[in-house]
Amino acid sequence: MDLPKPTISINWLVKNLGSQNLIILDASLPKPMTKAEDNPYANIRIPGARFFDIDHAFSDTSFDLPHMMPSRADFEREAKKLGINKHSKIVVYDNLGVYSSPRAWWMFRAMGHDEISVLDGGLPEWVEVGQPTETKAALHHDEGDFEAHPVTGFFKHSEDVLKNIDNPNNLVLDARSRGRFEGNEPEPREGLRGGHIPGSISLPFPDVVEGNEMLCKEKLRQQFEEMGIANQQLTFSCGSGLTACIIALAADIAGFNDLSVYDGSWSEWGQPGDLPVVKGS
Repeated sequence: MDLPKPTISINWLVKNLGSQNLIILDASLPKPMTKAEDNPYANIRIPGARFFDIDHAFSDTSFDLPHMMPSRADFEREAKKLGINKHSKIVVYDNLGVYSSPRAWWMFRAMGHDEISVLDGGLPEWVEVGQPTETKAALHHDEGDFEAHPVTGFFKHSEDVLKNIDNPNNLVLDARSRGRFEGNEPEPREGLRGGHIPGSISLPFPDVVEGNEMLCKEKLRQQFEEMGIANQQLTFSCGSGLTACIIALAADIAGFNDLSVYDGSWSEWGQPGDLPVVKGS
């Protein structure tokens, strides 16, 4: 079984359910910062899907920042608990379409595991086409033998971004809303400054999706080209490093390959301090 990358279709998953080494992960957030308060998919899952806990088990909670990448040892331990093996082929989805699942996709790749794809359309599309679901409940499985082999460059930190802030070959794309980017909408996290990293470009994550699915490669490529993006090294930022992974996925689909995610994102950069902030477009 070959796993299409970086996304797979509902049809592909239906045809390959039960295949050897295939593991399905549910990377949904319990309370995403979106209009999902009445999410009808909150308490159901694709049968057998294992919960990938981005908020806790797969975040470094020693930081006073949300969704920070855990250490190699912690990631490896939690992946083993989920029954993930060295040779597992992973499909990850979430219950908003394509929202938090790209974060899990990015994290596994950062840990050297490339056999992972995002389910395009996620759980809403799965339900829409009439595929079965089950109520969420505890699952029991044997511990896996997953091994993490971190790859440099997948994540950047504030000092990396600051060092390259005037480098035209390094471009930051911001997945927050344009209002937050320009500093005329309040930040959802208290105490943060409004605005954006100097030299960064606004690319709100809803601009790279249509309905529950990612835009096709051709549309995404055109979108990046119209923004004047060519062969730069691209760094993706957002509020907490989560939706940055959606536009990282979009860039990957479009054929770009020199990509990084700013792990602290605006939760770090926007704090009162000396990191430079620009308001306006």
